[in-house]
Amino acid sequence: MEIIRSKDNKLVKRLALLHDRKKAARDHCVFTEGVRICEDALISGQKPELIAVTPEREELVRKWISEYGLNAQLAVMTEECFSKVSSTVNPQGVAMILPMPELIKELPIRGKDIYMVLEDIQDPGNLGTMIRLADAFDMSAVIMTKSTVDPYNEKVLRSSMGSVWKVPLITVSGSDEAFGLLENKDITTVAAELHGSPLNEADVKLPAAFFIGNEGNGLKSCTIDKCDMKITIPMPGRAESLNAASAASIIGYSLSLLK
Repeated sequence: MEIIRSKDNKLVKRLALLHDRKKAARDHCVFTEGVRICEDALISGQKPELIAVTPEREELVRKWISEYGLNAQLAVMTEECFSKVSSTVNPQGVAMILPMPELIKELPIRGKDIYMVLEDIQDPGNLGTMIRLADAFDMSAVIMTKSTVDPYNEKVLRSSMGSVWKVPLITVSGSDEAFGLLENKDITTVAAELHGSPLNEADVKLPAAFFIGNEGNGLKSCTIDKCDMKITIPMPGRAESLNAASAASIIGYSLSLLK
């Protein structure tokens, strides 16, 4: 196979542009990079359209192609070309273009469901961590308002450690639409906010959906008012609040004990 050696190659230029999520979304694809992250996607059943690889990683990729039954275009390029494609400081020599999954529109109902609703989360690391904890605690879906960071942002992909491919994701225009999905299904809605009842004393029943707000502003007051319950995490120390992902982890774990 001919090795791509020019940074001006059309494919190299196209791959470099796909770091922009808006451009990638218009092409209905997701760019992901790194050995572990790419393999996590394959394990989760994703089928890449194209795999870019340096010669030293070609043997590994050909093993993946055989093991996972892939029918992807393979683009072998020099390390210099791959450095233009890569968005990391120390490129690992493998990247994939995956078809962008269709976000689901219907709420999955499994019994004793736990849903996490994220309102305007902006930090990619937080979102990836929260999707990962949703996977760890067997939540039925993550519901995100449209102003939440793109779940296929490269930093989200890295911090989710493959969970982004496993957890049902739903995007809604705002919290009103989220309440519309949850209503008439006997789902308890729970707002995480500083002035709620202590989590360890709250009588939450499953199925339940808990709402986590923006890192700087928390939940909107109208969202809090619409929830059936308001809870807070007791903090005997001196910190005034928790990181959004940390709070979500504690609440998610607590609710998982009710299953």
